[in-house]
Amino acid sequence: MEEDGVIPKGDKLILRGLKFQGYHGVLPEEKTLGQKFVIDMDAWVDIRQPGKTDNLNDSISYVDLYNIVKEVVEGPGFELLASVAHLIATKTLQKFSRISTVRVKLMKPHVSVPGPVDCLGIEIFRFQKVDV
Repeated sequence: MEEDGVIPKGDKLILRGLKFQGYHGVLPEEKTLGQKFVIDMDAWVDIRQPGKTDNLNDSISYVDLYNIVKEVVEGPGFELLASVAHLIATKTLQKFSRISTVRVKLMKPHVSVPGPVDCLGIEIFRFQKVDV
């Protein structure tokens, strides 16, 4: 959870259990039949000002973050989950410069493995680049 000595801390927006149908994976059936993906996202951003003003214009809408995830997961297919998660994080940081860090957890609940599992997936952290 650390990049170049930076540990995410402070306020964050939390999105849990977002479910979308996507066509990501290396197997032919994953690309043609698709499958369900479950995404959790955290976005670290200072929300003191909207806490004081109670004005959405001072904040970042959960709906905007949800729509980024939806657009990427339901969009063109990738072979690797890392590519899907990276694009979600990149688009989020590009659209919202006030977000310092984003965490994307991307899970596949229906996987073909030789044994019982709830899901398999990845979790990434990406940080806003700050010019020094």
